[in-house]
Amino acid sequence: MKLARPDVFHPRIVLAGGPRHHDDSGLVPALRARGLHARWLPWRDPQTAGADLVILRAAPDAEGRDEFLGWARRIRHLLNPPDAVAWNLGARYLRDLQDDGVPTAPDRTAQATLIFLAGKPSHAWPLEPEFESWDLGYAAIASAAARARIGTRDLLYARADVAGEELVGLDLVAPSLGWSQLDVDTRDRAQRDFALAVESACERLGLGPFSHRRP
Repeated sequence: MKLARPDVFHPRIVLAGGPRHHDDSGLVPALRARGLHARWLPWRDPQTAGADLVILRAAPDAEGRDEFLGWARRIRHLLNPPDAVAWNLGARYLRDLQDDGVPTAPDRTAQATLIFLAGKPSHAWPLEPEFESWDLGYAAIASAAARARIGTRDLLYARADVAGEELVGLDLVAPSLGWSQLDVDTRDRAQRDFALAVESACERLGLGPFSHRRP
């Protein structure tokens, strides 16, 4: 691919995943619209380990969890960060949230799915939730970020499933972001926000366009 500005640094971005999230097809065009060039590769592909930034879009199966966590810690820059991923894959993450004052109910059925991008509310389905639900979701990601010793904005994405005033589950690893649940305008806006969040992450990580000027 010929880049428009060869004198400007273009980070090598990989969306690490497979067919699980079939409605992620708009992410590469959304990133490209911000001047960010990304490609899809499996997380086990050797080329993924050489990327400047890896965005998780597939989770491991139970048998491959240890291998996956070892791989995650070897990646130069991983979104979401490996400490948050390892904590979220742990068996007691909901108990940790409960200990931090977040009301949880793992046995209930979710009524609203909330998506946060860079620590901010993005979109939800099947219905627009009350403000209290967003507050509950934010409390969960704030607790998760604190346990991983990062800021909430360092979580590129988070999915919180809630039922009433209780959290059913939190996914920071590679959640479905529900693009196919949205109307066209909302989906375009949300995917643009996703790309902006990646762009901001690149700046924080020293991967901005002028961080490595080429001669």
